Amino acid sequence: MANTKLILITGAAGFIGFQVSKQLLDDGFTIVGIDNINDYYDVKLKHDRLAILKNSPNFTFIKLDITDKEALIQLFNQYPFSVIIHLAAQAGVRYSIDNPQSYADSNLGGFINILEACRHYKIEHLIYASSSSVYGMNKKVPFSVDDPVNSPVSLYAATKRANELLAYSYSHLYSIPCTGLRFFTVYGPWGRPDMAYFSFTKAIMEEKPIKVFNHGKMERDFTYVSDIVEGIKRLINHIPKKNNEEPPYALYNIGNNKPESLGHFIELLETHIGKKAIKEMHPMQPGDVLRTYADIKPLQNAVGFQPSTLLNEGLKEFVKWYKNYYYSGEK
Repeated sequence: MANTKLILITGAAGFIGFQVSKQLLDDGFTIVGIDNINDYYDVKLKHDRLAILKNSPNFTFIKLDITDKEALIQLFNQYPFSVIIHLAAQAGVRYSIDNPQSYADSNLGGFINILEACRHYKIEHLIYASSSSVYGMNKKVPFSVDDPVNSPVSLYAATKRANELLAYSYSHLYSIPCTGLRFFTVYGPWGRPDMAYFSFTKAIMEEKPIKVFNHGKMERDFTYVSDIVEGIKRLINHIPKKNNEEPPYALYNIGNNKPESLGHFIELLETHIGKKAIKEMHPMQPGDVLRTYADIKPLQNAVGFQPSTLLNEGLKEFVKWYKNYYYSGEK
């Protein structure tokens, strides 16, 4: 049965944007996807993701940069969107240290353009991506959305926290239903080459050294991409309502609720690749945090979200995809 909602997905050629688009198309939704196809990482990967999406008659792709306000206005004049799933952003913690302007342009200016479009075109629901990086060096675990988040340790984290504040303001002023999602280390097939699991796999396959920061003594709440997609899917029709003085605004963690050590993570990769890693031990990097751990109870209570993919299974699927994509000639 076809779903009648027309959904705009920003960052549709990106890792999570692609996976969300693919699942929603399979579920019968009609999707317009936009992306600026920037060269932050290999654009071939982005084009290959898009080629899969374009196989669906219910998918329309438009190359568009969210920092281009006029182009966005034209887009919203052309299509009667019900829901926006906003996943476009300049990603990466480390890149933000050397390239702050690109984060200000996309993650702040671009996000305000999206909020303005929601305001003027009466969007039913805006779901947008935040990040676990907003928790900075918080010591209390698991991280809760009620915890103070006033000490971001990277510019990327600061822009994501700013997104949450901007969305709350727009929700309050213009009654725009907004749901923010703090993603926790998302991984899986068709992932981002700048992420550790991807670069580690490449290096181990090529028998090159990997840089292990803080001597491997870090923990991450690694979250498999299909679990993220399932959470987003469940939220589409779970639209926040105005409640007394509170605006129609919700904010959730979306993670695996199970931190894993970097050392164990590398061991699992070695097992699935079938080769040992050559490890170079390094101290902690600027902008990095020791541990992430998501309290997901509010999302469980709201929509029954329950991550179902163990790290071992998820890494096995990623390595299988990686070998197929880069070594078997399957594109």
